[in-house]
Formats: sequence, C-alpha cells, structure tokens
Amino acid sequence: MITIVDYKVGNLGSIQNMLKKIGTPSEITSDPNKISSATKLILPGVGAFDSGIENLKKYNLWSVLNEKVITEKIPVLGICLGSQLLCESSEEGKEKGFGWIKAKVKKFEFENKSFKVPHIGWNYTTLQKNSKLFEDMYEDPKFYFVHSFYMDVKDESSLTKTNYNFNFDSSVEKDNIIGVQFHPEKSHKFGMKLLENFVKHF
Repeated sequence: MITIVDYKVGNLGSIQNMLKKIGTPSEITSDPNKISSATKLILPGVGAFDSGIENLKKYNLWSVLNEKVITEKIPVLGICLGSQLLCESSEEGKEKGFGWIKAKVKKFEFENKSFKVPHIGWNYTTLQKNSKLFEDMYEDPKFYFVHSFYMDVKDESSLTKTNYNFNFDSSVEKDNIIGVQFHPEKSHKFGMKLLENFVKHF
C-alpha cells in the first residue's frame, strides 16, 4: 500500500490511476494518523512553494512527515512541487522547505526568448549515478514537465539532469528520499516504469 499525501494542492487521482495500472494499491489521505502508519509515501503537488508548505502545516502533516522520512526512514517520492518541498528554500517564496535535500529552488530566467517559462512538454533525462529507480528503463527515458522553477542541488543527491537551455537537476535521490521534477503519472510507459521501480525497490 502506498500512501499519497493529500494537502490540497493538485490532482492526485491521476497518480492513483497510474499506480492502479501497475497493480499497486494506494490510499489518498490528509489524515496524520493514517500517514503515521504509512510504509511508503508519495508527496505530489502543483502550485506555489509557500502554499504547499503552509498547507502541510495547516493539515498537521509537517511533523508526521519529518518523523516518517527522517526518523523511520520510510521511502518517499516527491513529484513536481512535492520534489521542491524536499529542498531547503525557494526563490518563489519565503517559507523554509523540509531541507531533506541540500538544494535551493530557483526560477527559470532566460535571455534567449526562444526558451519559454514555464518549461512545458516532454524532455529527456540523463542519469548522474546508478539508481534502481531507473532500472531496466526504456532507452532514452523522457518525461513530461510543467514547471517554472527548478532544483539547484548542492550535494551528491542529484540523480538526473535535463537540458532546457542549460542542464538542471530534474530528479534527486538520497537514501530513502526521492524527488522528480517531472510528472511520472503523465509520462506514459516511462512514468509507469519509474513508479514500478519505486514500488519494487524502495
């Protein structure tokens, strides 16, 4: 059973549907008691950094997530905004992130006007280190992105890079903590395989 954290930001149904396609049961909940008994977590999210942090605290999820991830070390997969919340801070707001990953979240800014913000659409990923998350992945894995901000990682947790005028960190992995800037639930066979690997290996 995978527990999908509901803190009222984004459509969680598409993630649950993708998990259903790979035969993995899941539960969407904002109940701290249910999250406290979770064995594997997905932290999704769409929208602004500060709103995400504020909602996690509003629904009494901040402390229980820290307990589960840092103390109990259960696997967590952050998706899109959820991956950014794993970081220390964001140029988008004033709130502090979880700080589980040593990284800052920065805004895309381009002098070259052919690169639009937000970065929307399919793009490739390049592995920076071996990971079971990408085990038996299809050749030239590409994923669907929708974001105006990106993770700038300062430690060895960078897992993949993606090029959009420059190479940015598109996913991270540190022990039991994984974050992906892209949307696996919108990435067809590539996203399905990534979620299968998360379920199987973490």
